Amino acid sequence: MSKQFLGVIAAVILIFVGVTVLTGNKSSNSGSKSGNSTATLTQHIEGQGKAGVTLVEYGDYECPFCGQYFPTLQQVQTEFNQQIFFQFRNFPLVSIHQNAFAGARAAEAAGLQNKFWQMHDALYQYQNQWVSASDPTSLFNQFAQQLGLNVTQFKADYGSIKVNNLINADMAEGTKLNIQGTPTFYLDGKEIQIANTPSAFEKVINAEIAKKAASSSTTKH
Repeated sequence: MSKQFLGVIAAVILIFVGVTVLTGNKSSNSGSKSGNSTATLTQHIEGQGKAGVTLVEYGDYECPFCGQYFPTLQQVQTEFNQQIFFQFRNFPLVSIHQNAFAGARAAEAAGLQNKFWQMHDALYQYQNQWVSASDPTSLFNQFAQQLGLNVTQFKADYGSIKVNNLINADMAEGTKLNIQGTPTFYLDGKEIQIANTPSAFEKVINAEIAKKAASSSTTKH
């Protein structure tokens, strides 16, 4: 082979390697829908659940509607803390929300230091500060510091495959359920359409608690 031909081959290899590295870096920074489909679903649960009732939200941290529901859900969680379980699962709408997957990464990375709910709350409370950022990671790092996290560990977890797979597992489950938008709620496994008011949540939750109590009473007899 001529030296000129070998030089061309070497140049092609270098270009390929460069493209591969750039692609990998982009995936790490912005999030990716790819991952291990066998990863375990997240288990972020609050409440005592004494009534045996579970309310699940599939949410997107960038979604403005999720942001509007957030204060209502805080009130509902406080009111029913003893009686129900409240669970959050990730369903970032990556096709329309550029930072949604990144927000989920921040929450899951904080979760690995037992601060999931604190980051979850911060992401919604300060939603307007980071959703339009070209790169929100510096803001997420600030949130992590304010929450008392090990920021170095947070940064590593934020870009990890483990966190990526946790989010993908939730998304896969949501896709199986044919979720089309956020927030989507399930009460004891049944999808519910519900207005953004505490009274609307109180009505359906109290009805489910009564139903569960009646069923338990019948079983005992």
